[in-house]
Amino acid sequence: MTGSFGLFQSSTSATSVGDTHSITANYGHIGSDGYRPHGKSIKNFYNINGEFKLNSNQKITLLATHSNSLEQVSGQISYDDYYNGIDNGNFAYIRRGAKTKFVTSRVGIGHLWKITPNFKNNTTIFYTGTTGERIAAGANETSSFSNYGLRSVFEFNKEWEHFRSQTEFGVEIQQSQSTITNYRYKSVKITEEPVLRPLYDGSYFNNTNNQSNYFAVEKITYKPWDLMFLAGVSINQLNYKRKDLLALPGLFVVNGKDLYNKDLSFDKKFSAVASPHFALQKTWNNQIFNLSYSEGYNAPTSVTAFITGLNVTNDNLVAERAKMWDFSIQGLIDDTSIDYQFSLFSINIKDKLTQLGGRMSNPEQTPYTYWANTGEQKNKGLEMSIGYSYQPKNLFISRIQPFVSYTYNDFKYSTYFKENGDKANVVGVPKTKVSIGLDFDTQIGLYWQNTYNYMGSVYTDFTNTNKVKSFGLLNSKIGYKHSFNQWDLDVFVAGNNLTSQINYTFLFYGNSINDSDKDNQYNNAAIYTDVNPGSSKAYFFTGFNLKYNF
Repeated sequence: MTGSFGLFQSSTSATSVGDTHSITANYGHIGSDGYRPHGKSIKNFYNINGEFKLNSNQKITLLATHSNSLEQVSGQISYDDYYNGIDNGNFAYIRRGAKTKFVTSRVGIGHLWKITPNFKNNTTIFYTGTTGERIAAGANETSSFSNYGLRSVFEFNKEWEHFRSQTEFGVEIQQSQSTITNYRYKSVKITEEPVLRPLYDGSYFNNTNNQSNYFAVEKITYKPWDLMFLAGVSINQLNYKRKDLLALPGLFVVNGKDLYNKDLSFDKKFSAVASPHFALQKTWNNQIFNLSYSEGYNAPTSVTAFITGLNVTNDNLVAERAKMWDFSIQGLIDDTSIDYQFSLFSINIKDKLTQLGGRMSNPEQTPYTYWANTGEQKNKGLEMSIGYSYQPKNLFISRIQPFVSYTYNDFKYSTYFKENGDKANVVGVPKTKVSIGLDFDTQIGLYWQNTYNYMGSVYTDFTNTNKVKSFGLLNSKIGYKHSFNQWDLDVFVAGNNLTSQINYTFLFYGNSINDSDKDNQYNNAAIYTDVNPGSSKAYFFTGFNLKYNF
């Protein structure tokens, strides 16, 4: 596939299937000059997915992937430039050669065992390893990350008289380790070359995280009513440890003075927490009704549980908890080809973890960030969609498929920010999102697909004073599909943002807004650079898919 901004994308896949095996190998490549200055990217993906039959009751599964990616980072621009369609990037990023580079390998080996006709087990061991390099306006960082663990699930099925039972229970245990080196850039003027601060102004951490999850789920179905009741519980436990590798005695002692003079090592352990889940599901005339209640748990991490600016542990933090109700209906209307889905949800989050800001009590009043439990947050909303598949007879057009989806969000801070005089809307969440589509298929293989996606306006700050405008994107794709002998061919041309709308791909939210660097092109600390824009002009690409069936 090729297109605007120097896009080139390719994908190659091969599959072999036999009596005792099935294996697929894939290779993918994406390269682009990007629609922004200093916006080049290149990505390569490799994966192998296989299943091997040992006997009539046992199988071995394999999933192995490797990827490497390099993306240049243009940085954020001002709101004035964003609304005027001006994108020169952010000089503070471009001058430093900002980028993200990751090399990741994953492997998982599973064993499926049908112990008895009604009792089976699925056990998987997995490993992920990633090395990374990140350069931004304020930091130069390298990292090495590994994660490994085991997940084992037992399933027992039983039927008697009018009932059917499915019981699942299992465990997931994993440990992750990371080593992260972070060097900070000095604050310089645009006429000065970017310079890193001394090593002792940076950080060098080794992190170890241990997490375990034990769970059990019971599903009981009353077959005459096609009514299913689900009850489940999960027990989660988390602990982590961080070691400061720069806090070695004498490492930064110069003329009898320790230039580092701190130790940011710490560890924390959270007690096991049980989270329940219940659901009631009824099927009636091609309609599925579902009512569910669940509770969630999110513990502070090694990042949120430490205030680096003050060099103290954030011991008062507690895990945030959530309670969620959800009601949904989905299915087909009578015997038509109209399908729909409708759901209502309500999430009440207690002790919400939020990043805030403060200033030190020194003469410079140095700013710093920290995490706090900011009380309750209530998220309510609805999601709905409807689609129709019309297949006319004896016409050039063989299928017409219109569809529309709508999301309404009412996310509110209910305590902390209200009590501090701030308005209540949660940052970064639009009130409405709409998607509309219309697809056509023809008897000869031509097709035409169209979508329009609308994103409502959002607030970016807790005081709800900065509101970023809504936008809508129109995309279209025209193609031709044909099968001959053992070949399947798909050739297409597509365009995105056909009406050339101003839009964004990233915004700073909450405590992170009002970002500014002295050596960006604005040269004004009062001009904040908070927006990563999307392409404000229409762009196009073309490609083909070719498949051979052995």
